[in-house]
Amino acid sequence: MSRFSGVLQLTDLDDFITPSQECIKPVEIKKTKTTGTGSKIKIEDDGSYFQIEQDGSSEKLQKVEITLADCLACSGCITSAESVLVTQQSQEELLRIFEENKKLKLDGKFDESKTIIISISIQPILSLAEKYDLEPNECAAKLATYFKNLGADMVVDMTIAEDFSLIEAQREFIKRFRATEQDGVKNILPMLASSCPGWVCYAEKTHGSYILPYISSTKSPQQIMGSLIKRWVGHNKSIYHVTVMPCYDKKLEAAREDFFDQETQSHDVDCVITGIELEQMLQQANISLKSLENSTFSKPWLSNTNTEEAPCFHRHIGSGSGGYSDYIFINSAKELFGITCGNVEYKALRNPDFKEVILEKDNKVLLRFAIANGFRNIQNLVQKLKKGKSQYHYVEVMACPSGCLNGGAQVRPREGVTAKEVTVKLEKLYQNLPVTTPEENYVLKSLYDSWLDGQDSDKANVVLHTQYHAVEKASNALNIKW
Repeated sequence: MSRFSGVLQLTDLDDFITPSQECIKPVEIKKTKTTGTGSKIKIEDDGSYFQIEQDGSSEKLQKVEITLADCLACSGCITSAESVLVTQQSQEELLRIFEENKKLKLDGKFDESKTIIISISIQPILSLAEKYDLEPNECAAKLATYFKNLGADMVVDMTIAEDFSLIEAQREFIKRFRATEQDGVKNILPMLASSCPGWVCYAEKTHGSYILPYISSTKSPQQIMGSLIKRWVGHNKSIYHVTVMPCYDKKLEAAREDFFDQETQSHDVDCVITGIELEQMLQQANISLKSLENSTFSKPWLSNTNTEEAPCFHRHIGSGSGGYSDYIFINSAKELFGITCGNVEYKALRNPDFKEVILEKDNKVLLRFAIANGFRNIQNLVQKLKKGKSQYHYVEVMACPSGCLNGGAQVRPREGVTAKEVTVKLEKLYQNLPVTTPEENYVLKSLYDSWLDGQDSDKANVVLHTQYHAVEKASNALNIKW
């Protein structure tokens, strides 16, 4: 019998695709040589398993562990990665790292200790703010105190990485739109958003090489943040990087081999903690978030010395999933056709989670963008694409219905309140944040020049972009479809 953490549970299966028998890890079974007719298994009170030989001797058996590297990202649990037992991505592991690091520092072993940096995204902040009846910036300031009390050296927000991701996705779309066969580059449209790991894993496993060329190569904000923290902020330091995210699938993303640095022998993101896990950590420590003092966030990329500021979160125009569709639509309309767009008004199609916006001139469609949230809409989109019936130039694709604000690892609603009601509240909180654009972020140009050797450099392409891999399905008797 396996012991799972409190967060390893199936939740809302309304958008679940299908149960799968493919999530089976082949295990090498090492048996000790025995004499006689066999042996027995005894289970102790603490859950330990012992193999009892006929001569009365016993041997403790090792438990099989499944890590994120073993996950096949199959359709059976792609929106429920919490059902995978993970070790390196758990709250227990994070607390262990904090305690181990504290002990090293107390023993004066500073060279062996790590610099622990926490990157927090806006969605779990809004989720916790709603749960504890706090303003978003106040909630963030109290979370900074909580993490620093645990032993964090820096707490940072992810706006800089979100801005990088928007700009790179926009530039990539322009290149694709303008590409021709004469350039030696195919005009592969629609370009599909790549920031949702649930969607990316599903595409790699289920649709393979056919769909992958359509997916944007731009890294998600989480992984751009990982590169920034490890390769720029970290320099020669030993960094342990934690992200706080709204989605369990972000753990899968962080564990990808593509984001493992051979030089440092570590992933760009060492541990992902979700909103619901963070709430559990607070409850288990009997800490009221409201009772904590406010603290500051770090801005380590502003200068050689770390700058501390009170948290001041902003939003981007568009959805609470990052605003990719709106940002790329507005800027592409201007750059490609010289048309300035004000508000981007979407028209809902088959349901509120599938909507489109069209740019027209002289009764001619110039751009057709869409937002597709949830796997029902994703499947319809993919089927149309395979049949050559997709009319879109760009689609913002998110696995969760209503997008990232309704991420599978956001804090659960209070009793008597529905998930839909909470999502509406979070959307309102998000829309009330002040708006910012990447162009207003003066730090970006500095980082492009000082860190990435310019916006069009090979280094920028390597650091800010990635690739995807079709996953071959292993056939076994359990997954045969009769």
